[in-house]
Amino acid sequence: MEQTIYCISGLGADQRIFTNLHLTGYKLRHIQWIRPEKRETMQAYALKMAGIIEEDNAVLIGVSFGGMMGIEIAKLKPLRKLILVSSIKSVAELPYWMKLSGKLKLNKIIPVRPLRAMEKIANDRLGASNEEEKRIARAYRQAADPVYVEWAVNHVVNWKNNWQPDHIIHIHGDKDKMFPIKKITNSHIIKDGTHFMIYNRAAEISEIILQELKQ
Repeated sequence: MEQTIYCISGLGADQRIFTNLHLTGYKLRHIQWIRPEKRETMQAYALKMAGIIEEDNAVLIGVSFGGMMGIEIAKLKPLRKLILVSSIKSVAELPYWMKLSGKLKLNKIIPVRPLRAMEKIANDRLGASNEEEKRIARAYRQAADPVYVEWAVNHVVNWKNNWQPDHIIHIHGDKDKMFPIKKITNSHIIKDGTHFMIYNRAAEISEIILQELKQ
């Protein structure tokens, strides 16, 4: 019988980002982002997400902001493994420019949905390089709920976490421009991996995950 692995995508993304993962013996169940309540805390939101996980000691994969949310879920519900991909474990790994943005509340004045003229910069930071990846990134940006995105961005730049569960696995790309590798500790490193590597380097990531789940 296949074991369920729960998956949380990155900010504004959906289950398509996990399309290329191949984890033999496991089935993936995507936990969808929902529109937050006004002034909802990250902890209150995590409680809702944790309620979707039907068993204790589940395996959870979180990408980018999904990994941060995964840590908040792990504070509320025991997990067998928490796997972070292109994410961060604590405030120490948060880039300085994000911390500054939170401190100065710059995220409150920057448009939630990047202007079309800024799309090239956004794709470069994401690591979407070919036409297929750019098309997916554009679709995410166009479909993203601005209420949710504004809420999520605010919680990313103001995240103060210093706790992590024991059974945590971190997989990170050394070309990640969103969360630069120089801030990241104790991770499997994907050479030339970008913030989009869950999609375009899925074979290597799948192999690491399967190896870790054997332990």
